[in-house]
Amino acid sequence: MKSPVVSLAIAFSALAGLAVSAPAWANAELAQKKNCMSCHTMQKKVVGPAFKDIAVKYAGQKDAADKLTQKVLKGGSGAWGAVFMPAMKDANPPVSEAEAKTLVQWVLQVK
Repeated sequence: MKSPVVSLAIAFSALAGLAVSAPAWANAELAQKKNCMSCHTMQKKVVGPAFKDIAVKYAGQKDAADKLTQKVLKGGSGAWGAVFMPAMKDANPPVSEAEAKTLVQWVLQVK
Protein backbone atom coordinates (compact mmCIF):
# COMPACT_ATOMS: atom_id res chain seq x y z
CA MET A 1 0.00 0.00 0.00
CA LYS A 2 1.28 3.45 -0.89
CA SER A 3 1.86 5.94 1.86
CA PRO A 4 -0.47 8.97 2.07
CA VAL A 5 2.47 11.23 1.15
CA VAL A 6 3.14 9.30 -2.08
CA SER A 7 -0.56 9.29 -2.97
CA LEU A 8 -0.78 13.01 -2.30
CA ALA A 9 2.29 13.64 -4.48
CA ILE A 10 0.77 11.65 -7.34
CA ALA A 11 -2.54 13.50 -7.06
CA PHE A 12 -0.76 16.87 -6.95
CA SER A 13 1.29 15.98 -10.06
CA ALA A 14 -1.86 15.02 -11.94
CA LEU A 15 -3.62 18.26 -10.99
CA ALA A 16 -0.56 20.34 -11.89
CA GLY A 17 -0.48 18.68 -15.31
CA LEU A 18 -4.12 19.55 -15.89
CA ALA A 19 -3.55 23.15 -14.85
CA VAL A 20 -0.65 23.53 -17.28
CA SER A 21 -2.50 21.95 -20.22
CA ALA A 22 -5.83 23.70 -19.59
CA PRO A 23 -4.88 27.04 -21.22
CA ALA A 24 -3.51 25.31 -24.32
CA TRP A 25 -6.65 23.21 -24.59
CA ALA A 26 -8.88 26.24 -23.99
CA ASN A 27 -7.13 28.24 -26.72
CA ALA A 28 -7.37 25.37 -29.18
CA GLU A 29 -11.06 25.29 -28.35
CA LEU A 30 -11.30 29.06 -28.95
CA ALA A 31 -9.55 28.67 -32.32
CA GLN A 32 -12.08 25.99 -33.25
CA LYS A 33 -15.00 28.09 -32.00
CA LYS A 34 -13.86 31.15 -33.98
CA ASN A 35 -13.37 29.10 -37.18
CA CYS A 36 -9.58 29.60 -37.31
CA MET A 37 -9.24 25.91 -38.07
CA SER A 38 -11.19 26.37 -41.31
CA CYS A 39 -8.05 27.84 -42.90
CA HIS A 40 -5.23 26.90 -40.51
CA THR A 41 -3.93 23.74 -38.85
CA MET A 42 -1.26 23.26 -36.24
CA GLN A 43 1.39 21.61 -38.41
CA LYS A 44 0.72 22.11 -42.13
CA LYS A 45 -0.44 24.80 -44.56
CA VAL A 46 -4.04 24.53 -45.70
CA VAL A 47 -5.50 27.82 -46.98
CA GLY A 48 -3.43 29.86 -44.54
CA PRO A 49 -0.09 29.03 -42.97
CA ALA A 50 0.31 26.42 -40.25
CA PHE A 51 0.35 27.82 -36.74
CA LYS A 52 3.82 26.32 -36.18
CA ASP A 53 5.11 28.21 -39.24
CA ILE A 54 3.66 31.46 -37.92
CA ALA A 55 5.35 30.84 -34.56
CA VAL A 56 8.71 30.23 -36.28
CA LYS A 57 8.45 33.27 -38.56
CA TYR A 58 7.65 35.66 -35.70
CA ALA A 59 9.83 34.08 -32.99
CA GLY A 60 11.87 36.67 -31.12
CA GLN A 61 10.09 39.67 -32.63
CA LYS A 62 9.07 41.96 -29.78
CA ASP A 63 6.13 43.47 -31.65
CA ALA A 64 4.87 40.16 -33.08
CA ALA A 65 1.89 39.77 -30.74
CA ASP A 66 0.59 43.28 -31.39
CA LYS A 67 1.25 43.05 -35.12
CA LEU A 68 -0.49 39.68 -35.46
CA THR A 69 -3.42 40.73 -33.26
CA GLN A 70 -4.10 43.59 -35.66
CA LYS A 71 -3.71 41.25 -38.64
CA VAL A 72 -6.30 38.89 -37.14
CA LEU A 73 -8.71 41.75 -36.46
CA LYS A 74 -8.23 43.70 -39.72
CA GLY A 75 -7.22 40.94 -42.14
CA GLY A 76 -4.65 41.34 -44.87
CA SER A 77 -2.50 39.60 -47.45
CA GLY A 78 1.05 39.43 -48.67
CA ALA A 79 2.91 38.05 -45.65
CA TRP A 80 2.20 34.45 -46.73
CA GLY A 81 1.36 34.89 -50.38
CA ALA A 82 -1.59 36.26 -52.30
CA VAL A 83 -4.35 34.56 -50.29
CA PHE A 84 -6.33 37.20 -48.40
CA MET A 85 -7.20 36.72 -44.73
CA PRO A 86 -10.54 38.38 -43.97
CA ALA A 87 -10.99 40.74 -41.03
CA MET A 88 -11.97 38.45 -38.19
CA LYS A 89 -13.55 41.32 -36.21
CA ASP A 90 -16.28 41.24 -38.87
CA ALA A 91 -16.46 37.44 -39.15
CA ASN A 92 -19.30 35.24 -38.03
CA PRO A 93 -18.69 34.69 -35.19
CA PRO A 94 -16.65 37.87 -34.71
CA VAL A 95 -13.31 37.80 -32.89
CA SER A 96 -12.91 40.46 -30.20
CA GLU A 97 -9.57 42.16 -29.57
CA ALA A 98 -9.15 40.20 -26.32
CA GLU A 99 -9.85 36.92 -28.13
CA ALA A 100 -7.42 37.85 -30.91
CA LYS A 101 -4.69 38.55 -28.33
CA THR A 102 -5.37 35.21 -26.64
CA LEU A 103 -5.26 33.34 -29.94
CA VAL A 104 -2.08 35.09 -31.09
CA GLN A 105 -0.28 34.37 -27.80
CA TRP A 106 -1.28 30.73 -28.17
CA VAL A 107 -0.16 30.53 -31.82
CA LEU A 108 3.20 32.11 -31.00
CA GLN A 109 3.86 29.28 -28.53
CA VAL A 110 3.14 26.45 -30.98
CA LYS A 111 6.08 24.11 -31.54
